[in-house]
Amino acid sequence: MKKLVQTIKNIWVIEELRNKILVTLALIFAYRLGNHIVLPGLDPNKIEAAQSAAQSNGLLGIFDMFAGGGFSQASILALGIMPYISASIFMQLMTILVPQLQKVQKEGDSGRKKINQWTRYLTVIVTLFQAGAYVAYLNSPGYAEAILPAYKAFFGFSTIITLTAGTLFVMWLGEKIQDKGLGNGTSIIIMVGILSRLPISIIQEFSAKGQKGGGGLLIFLIEMAILVAVIMGLIILVQGVRKIPVNYAKQIIGNRQFGGARQFLPVKVNSAGVMPIIFAQAIMFLPTLVSFTNIDSAQGIVKIFNDHSNLWYMLIYSVMVIGFTFLYTALIFNPKQISEDLKRNNGFIPGVKPGQPTADYIGSIMDKITLPGAIFLALVGIMPGFAQRLGVTGGFSSFFGGTSLLIMVGVVLDTLQQIETYLLMRQYDGLMKSGRVQGRQSLSSTTI
Repeated sequence: MKKLVQTIKNIWVIEELRNKILVTLALIFAYRLGNHIVLPGLDPNKIEAAQSAAQSNGLLGIFDMFAGGGFSQASILALGIMPYISASIFMQLMTILVPQLQKVQKEGDSGRKKINQWTRYLTVIVTLFQAGAYVAYLNSPGYAEAILPAYKAFFGFSTIITLTAGTLFVMWLGEKIQDKGLGNGTSIIIMVGILSRLPISIIQEFSAKGQKGGGGLLIFLIEMAILVAVIMGLIILVQGVRKIPVNYAKQIIGNRQFGGARQFLPVKVNSAGVMPIIFAQAIMFLPTLVSFTNIDSAQGIVKIFNDHSNLWYMLIYSVMVIGFTFLYTALIFNPKQISEDLKRNNGFIPGVKPGQPTADYIGSIMDKITLPGAIFLALVGIMPGFAQRLGVTGGFSSFFGGTSLLIMVGVVLDTLQQIETYLLMRQYDGLMKSGRVQGRQSLSSTTI
């Protein structure tokens, strides 16, 4: 406890770090305040029933979780940061697949600024489409009764404009957190939205188990212990690396010797990060579109793909996560480029010839460690379904794995690493007595 108090004092003494933390908290407060402002033309007293239905729905519940509850509350920030995430993922894939965009990205700061500007334009287009779909959703039973009769003629247009402006505002908040605050702004906003549902989920789970007496409370404690164990395992997955030894040839320039040191090339067990889970969820969402038709024979398909605890859902989902892990890793991890960089810097792997043999060697190691990483990632993705089948409430079960837990663990590690960097630069001790906090440093920078 004394160590913790001293660490907090050290953090607060550093003026730059203190200002960054205060700015981040202020911008997060603005985001959370906007999540509770209902769209113009809606009566907030008449949306409680529809709000509960949206939160319990498998598809809409995930959207609502990433939007910090704004989706079900029909707030001005209902779409949250997700349109920007979708646009960023699309642009990231395009920079990998389209050679022209690769050249732009390699132009340095000017190239990155162009990519970011195109991402913003694409965000506006994506938001307009999603806002139109959300207006149609608000005209469905539940929310439709909350629309004020005098405002119905203007409701669709005003809602689309408001939601688009709200998403751009959230995107601006994320960029300001990135520039003036602490951590990755987009990731911080997503994490805050996810964490906002954690307290009420724990309370609901505690109340549900408390009704069963002492045995229920014991089950609740066991669930909390399992949750801590899952988080610890996820930290190992996020930080796990395979170190490939690399030697650099000695060079004598003048009277000085350069090189000759032995270093390591860290290859992450989970280079793809959270992207395979996001891709798999996006594909699994598509069959739910059948629910908007009147085809009775499709009800079974909709039921399977909208129920995270369904065994068929978990099996198909696991296979897709494993497949997307290999696919995305192959896209972002280029052994040939790494081999060329090593050769250019007079580096070599002991016992392996430079050039193509080095690329093959690195690729084979990557394939070996990607499989267990993909299986573990798939297990993390379906753990909420298993938790729900074992009696955990729907809201609390989502924190036992899946995208939400992966994002939270990764963002917390990144933020703690930045704080520790400031402490070490000022000659303070780190956050831990031994070792150092490691973030999600990967070979490719992702949005979240």
